Amino acid sequence: MADVSITKTIKGRLPSLPFAEMKNAVLGKEYELSVVICADTLSRRLNNAYRKKDYPTNVLSFPISKKSGEIFINVRRLKGFSVGNLFIHGLFHLKGLDHGYTMERAEEKARKAFKIQ
Repeated sequence: MADVSITKTIKGRLPSLPFAEMKNAVLGKEYELSVVICADTLSRRLNNAYRKKDYPTNVLSFPISKKSGEIFINVRRLKGFSVGNLFIHGLFHLKGLDHGYTMERAEEKARKAFKIQ
């Protein structure tokens, strides 16, 4: 079973969330996932490099292969969302979903299943 690797590039406590269980429910047990908890500088640099948008954003997802990917969560830009919400959002992007009704329904179902507010 592949696990979830979590790296923090900022100070502070990581929220207690079932990251591996959420990853397994959305992407499967064999999916290898790296999560980086970051702030504006790294978020802005990645957003500019990969999306040509010169501002920090709250979450970025990068598929590496069909069975691996990375999620960057910028805790300085939660914009009313929780880390759990952004993690779930990133998971569904890695699954291949785009913004819209289907993704919103899938996220809602996952949030209910894992009691994420």
